[in-house]
Amino acid sequence: MTCNALPLLGARDPALPLAWHAGQPISAGRFLAEAQALAGRLPAAGPAVNLCQDRYRFALGLAAALLRGHTSLMPPNALPETLRRLRDQGPAPYALVDHDEVDAADLQRVSVIREADAPAADRVPAIDGDLSAVCLLTSGSTGAPQPHPKRWAPLVRNIAAEAERLAELMALPSLAGLTIVATVPPQHSYGFESSVLLALLGGASFDSGRPFYPADIVAALQRLPRPRALVTTPFHLKTLLLAGVDLPVVDLVMSATAPLSPQLAAEAEAKLGARLIEIYGCTEAGQVAARRTTDGEVWTALGELHLWREADADGGERFLVEGGHVTEPTPLADILELLDERRFRLLGRAGDLIHVAGKRSSLAHLNFHLNRVPGVQDGAFWLPDEVADGVVRPVAFVVAPALTAHEVIAGLRERLEPAFVPRRVVLLPELPREATGKITAATLRALAARHLQADDGGFSIPTDHPAFDGHFPGRPILPGVVLLSLVMQALAREPALRDRLGATPVIDSVKFLAPVRPGARLVVQLAEAGRGVGFEVLDGARCVARGKLVAGGQAWS
Repeated sequence: MTCNALPLLGARDPALPLAWHAGQPISAGRFLAEAQALAGRLPAAGPAVNLCQDRYRFALGLAAALLRGHTSLMPPNALPETLRRLRDQGPAPYALVDHDEVDAADLQRVSVIREADAPAADRVPAIDGDLSAVCLLTSGSTGAPQPHPKRWAPLVRNIAAEAERLAELMALPSLAGLTIVATVPPQHSYGFESSVLLALLGGASFDSGRPFYPADIVAALQRLPRPRALVTTPFHLKTLLLAGVDLPVVDLVMSATAPLSPQLAAEAEAKLGARLIEIYGCTEAGQVAARRTTDGEVWTALGELHLWREADADGGERFLVEGGHVTEPTPLADILELLDERRFRLLGRAGDLIHVAGKRSSLAHLNFHLNRVPGVQDGAFWLPDEVADGVVRPVAFVVAPALTAHEVIAGLRERLEPAFVPRRVVLLPELPREATGKITAATLRALAARHLQADDGGFSIPTDHPAFDGHFPGRPILPGVVLLSLVMQALAREPALRDRLGATPVIDSVKFLAPVRPGARLVVQLAEAGRGVGFEVLDGARCVARGKLVAGGQAWS
């Protein structure tokens, strides 16, 4: 042990609860005794892979590994293929599991069980501050998990800064007595820091479960004493508020940034009686900043962190953070607007920046506004890979049971520049989000492959269409009059739009933008435009014609 040793638990009364299971408290002293007993059963050498789903058993496994000086690996998922890859990157890990059904991919298994006879401990052991306590693994471009090791001392400083900020925002001297219910898994960096570590090191306690459905979240909160906190994501929070269940009073809601609209934050505060605090961070730097969303869009860095901007090797710019628990300059994956070295606005992820028709935005910005449209329960934008031509616009996948695709588009026209209004809205019963509430680019790409070519109400243009005769020999092109006939057929399917144009709709304007070849699959999109109806004819993600229809030969602006 070095002079840099730091306690496994933050300052607290060992007789008070550290965790809760099924509404019953588990004291800090009891936790320490069970962790020490488990440590005695661990293999001589690590690392460990903590696959426990129960949050209390996850914490026991983490503490036991720390007591043995072992690193806990936290892969991006628990798929057998991912676990097998870990054996190729270093010493073979052992797997901490809490039920028999866990597939540990032939790794040595250690069952995390509670020691019923272990007497409560009254002394908190110390951990070497230089120990690589955990190693977060993110999916790399090669498919192999990329390691991000975290030493114990910086983790302790990280949680101290978070606990101080949260207590300040709640107008409390500390987080002592605060009980946490978390909807995010403990293996995810946000769930790990803001539930497990916030209890071990920040003075709070946590519920052992991971409720997902609204009724389960409500039941978990109702079992616990106040003050109580809900650690969640915008997706889980929105689902909870839309469920129509009676909500208990919550003293604090913590949310990841993913995106969270001011309207959703205000609704959550009103219905739950809590202050809602967003946490901004990343795998590389940990937790970086916090804000109360209803107070405005400005973020303030935690603890001793400070941020700055510098030019990158490609002639662009990047933003870095250092100080406190971030011991060396660390680039962030986001674009910021710095107000000073500790305050900033978040403009979106650098990797999410998109350029369409000479304009710049970010997918995070588009998703923010999509989820603000009244009636939209969930939604995400996807940009086709062929965006390099500067013409393709995003596609939106949307859960909105009471809306049509045209109504979603109309809502977005009020919020977005025309270039970013999607040409396609795919309505789905739900989006396949991960347990953390995220939806990956690969998942969106798979949704596009599954839905954009099927059940789209489109028109297939056969290779032997008679209109190709004479237009033009050797390079057949579909005439514009045929495209307009498809527009009228699509209008006939939309009674509300058809009725606003009367019995004799006419063309106010039309532009033919690209040729249509044999075998094309065309989709016509219609939307209200002033007192008329705007239309676009799409060949995949490419717009081949657009214009406007008006009623009875009159044109309105």
